Amino acid sequence: MREKGRHMENQTRLGAATKRTIIAMQVNEVTESIIYAKVAKRVADPHNKDILLKISAEEKRHADIWKRYTGMEAQPKRFKILWFTLLAAIFGFTFALKLMERGEGDANEIYESIASEVPEAKKIAQDEDRHEQELLALLDEERLQYVGSMVLGLSDALVELSGTLAGLTFAMQNTRLIALSGLITGISATLSMASSEYLSSRSEGNTNALKSGLYTGVVYLATVGFLVLPYLLMPNDSFMWALAIMLGTVVLIILGFTYYISVAKDLPFLKRFGEMAGISLTVAAISFVIGIIVKATLGIEI
Repeated sequence: MREKGRHMENQTRLGAATKRTIIAMQVNEVTESIIYAKVAKRVADPHNKDILLKISAEEKRHADIWKRYTGMEAQPKRFKILWFTLLAAIFGFTFALKLMERGEGDANEIYESIASEVPEAKKIAQDEDRHEQELLALLDEERLQYVGSMVLGLSDALVELSGTLAGLTFAMQNTRLIALSGLITGISATLSMASSEYLSSRSEGNTNALKSGLYTGVVYLATVGFLVLPYLLMPNDSFMWALAIMLGTVVLIILGFTYYISVAKDLPFLKRFGEMAGISLTVAAISFVIGIIVKATLGIEI
């Protein structure tokens, strides 16, 4: 009875703004507890499953603390649960969960604003900053072990194929011929890159050399498909439009992949994006000029 009376006192002495803040945090904690639990069900690895369930329990414990102050059962955000479980299924649980934690903003400021009325806020803030981040850092998702192989396949495909397509655009001035040449070059380069990564990894004693080669090859081939697609879709004489769309696709691919890696691996975004975009577009520009020079010098008309 004494404990219940203290909780009732907590609820009555809260200001209206503080109570709204606590309700929002309670809803958030309940929602994220469910997300972690749902993601854990889809994870086969016992190590990762255990970590995710621990974080889920931590979020539930925080929600129960807020419940003492609000005196209400919080309803989780169904769309948020659906969205982040879907992201976890498509892009991996590490990316989805770290993105979710990033989206919380600066929780410290919120906790600080209510600490005078809710003494336990500081303790929860410490848990949020320390314990959950430590647990997230322990996650060991297989696909992230092959980031190096994926970066190799992506960067090489973007630089090599964007340059090749840019040079062929002015030299051939026919989208179908450019697409044909690009596909032949891209598929050959995919096989070359995948086998080179496999042999390189194997020579270094990597027991998963085959997977490294496959990750490199799959990323390379997917990039080839995206870059050649504009030339397949555009009319034969719209080669400059196809070039512009292809270069735009290069920037979007770099943007998406760099953002994914920056979230999943906690790496700086702008620097890596600038490097990859700058190199790819510079090579494409040089190759386009080379195409003009070669066509003019050899006097070949296609």
